[in-house]
Amino acid sequence: MREILSDLVAEQQALDQFLQRANDRHWKLPTPAEGWSVLDQVSHLAHVDSFAAEVIEGGQAVLAAAKVTDIDEWTARGVAMGKGRRHQEIVEWWRAGRASLVDALSRREAKDRIPWVLGPMSARAFATLRLMETWAHGLDLKDALVDYLKIGEEEDDPYADTPRIRHVAWLAHRMLPFAFADAGEEFPESGIRVELVGPKFSRWVYGSEDTDQVIKGHAGEFCRVAVQRLEADETGLKTEGDSAETALGLLRAY
Repeated sequence: MREILSDLVAEQQALDQFLQRANDRHWKLPTPAEGWSVLDQVSHLAHVDSFAAEVIEGGQAVLAAAKVTDIDEWTARGVAMGKGRRHQEIVEWWRAGRASLVDALSRREAKDRIPWVLGPMSARAFATLRLMETWAHGLDLKDALVDYLKIGEEEDDPYADTPRIRHVAWLAHRMLPFAFADAGEEFPESGIRVELVGPKFSRWVYGSEDTDQVIKGHAGEFCRVAVQRLEADETGLKTEGDSAETALGLLRAY
């Protein structure tokens, strides 16, 4: 758990630091998430991280009490909670929520099961899910803000991928059998292998060496497709085998 939690904290802090450049006017800007402003999107992160911490501590009873029967309705609750509040309040809400989340996860073993709105999952997968969502929403927030913030040429590219996206890639590969089942497709017995080139030309491989169903390409593109921020046909990702081609069309990280 130490590695994933360290990377989760780093991802959250990096996004927090980026947001510190924004003023009150910027927080009202629309993001690529339809109908959401910057403030709405950070409210969503704050709400989910805070609720996640409560569920980890309180278990199924907390989840049942929330009466989550519709994911979209539940998501809208968090956005509504941020309406009318100053952006500084939203930031502090998010910081408190994510600190509680990491604290709760730090007292769990990687294989411990955690109940959740999407179904129970291991503590490791849960932490990875939170990193994935922080990264994905961070892409939207950067899209909304990058043209308005003063980022010097000597500064790092805010869109530059870090090795932390390997967790997103791992999650997307792990989700493939579920994505196939949800679409009514048959997942190949031999599985699907994913071969990616990550930041600094690192090589990440997921899946069996024995399968002839393969997806290859840039890790950043693979992960952006998985979080539905990029269409597969807009990338240089390549496939070998019919099931791999199907997988690229079904790819998702949640």
